[in-house]
Amino acid sequence: MPSDARSGTRLDAPDGAPAAVPFPQDRTCPYHPPEGYRPLREDRPLARVSLFDGRPAWAVTGHAAARGLLADPRLSSDRTHPDFPSPTARGATVRGQRLPLVGVDDPEHNAQRRRLIPSFSTKRIAALRPRVQETVDGLLDALVRQGPPADLVTAFAFPLPAMVICALLGAPYADAGFFEEQSRRLTLGLRPEDVERGRAELKEYFTELVDSRWDEPGEGLLADLIRAGRAEGREDRDELVALAGVLLVGGFETTANMISLGTYTLLRHPDALRAMRADRSLMPTVVDELLRFTSIADIMLRRATRDIDVEGLTIRAGEGVVFPLSLVNRDPDVFADPDRLDWERGGRHHLAFGFGAHQCLGQNLARAELEIALWTLFDRLPGLALAVPADDVPCKPGSTMQGLIELPLTW
Repeated sequence: MPSDARSGTRLDAPDGAPAAVPFPQDRTCPYHPPEGYRPLREDRPLARVSLFDGRPAWAVTGHAAARGLLADPRLSSDRTHPDFPSPTARGATVRGQRLPLVGVDDPEHNAQRRRLIPSFSTKRIAALRPRVQETVDGLLDALVRQGPPADLVTAFAFPLPAMVICALLGAPYADAGFFEEQSRRLTLGLRPEDVERGRAELKEYFTELVDSRWDEPGEGLLADLIRAGRAEGREDRDELVALAGVLLVGGFETTANMISLGTYTLLRHPDALRAMRADRSLMPTVVDELLRFTSIADIMLRRATRDIDVEGLTIRAGEGVVFPLSLVNRDPDVFADPDRLDWERGGRHHLAFGFGAHQCLGQNLARAELEIALWTLFDRLPGLALAVPADDVPCKPGSTMQGLIELPLTW
């Protein structure tokens, strides 16, 4: 039987083979890989891991191998296949559900992505930046009025991307709180029924929203998709509803976690914070280095459809493949002194947004939100500090998107 994934204990393997490392595991420090992954860091580019049910899988730990495999069409994202890997019992219960964009392969994936690209263009995101800044300012005004101490997660990190995704989708701002609640259910629900309830309520919400916009689409991403579908003679309301749900979770949860964890990381690295405060032009580099350093999307999953040779090792057809990005983004062959936060690295060589056909479509929006949110937060509150000991800040379990459950701050 497999050991508890939190323990970091390696599993026994038959025939004298190296023991597999349990995957996933909880982080001890919110921005460092789990201590139990240390054997994986020493075993590049591939290592064997064991999932919650004892099923073996390949973990891709090398940067070059990860880039190659994420772009390899022989790895499938189709989560409806019975052999698709699941790192948790919760994930296994929804394995058969078809998710557009993130859970389909080409040509279906490519067709869906092409319809969304105009909504995430550089020009469209640039036009959205003033709205992001206005939203940030309003949330910080409320935070200052409330006074310290305050939980940054509930007061700022979660409301901001929820409001931004409302603006992007064309949904009412008043519904941002509902988005927050359902996203938490999907990512932190301990029971499968909690996750299912979140999915059902989001589906009902977006079904009503799409129906209300069908005859008069108005403005926003959903409206653009409705009009584009009509122009192409394709009117699939169910696909629009499913796409909206995927975009909500993908564009909201990741940014919310990065805002709070990015803030915590900066507070724990005062020299790096001082350098950032001294030069706003550093913000694009700051954001990319924080993305690399924290690697919050630490459970990327695929299934091999054919045999794949990787540096003398063979991933067999049908085997599960996981990408612990916290290890990939600390490959010393690419990132010198990888456990150090360093603004001088420059460039965007990290794989925090994935790579290949499924690379995150909303990365330009995420970068814009993070640049504006982090700069304005520390500019408005120069005395920002942790309100509790750093070790008392609770982080999320390794079975979900990495981040902080709460972040008590004072100023």
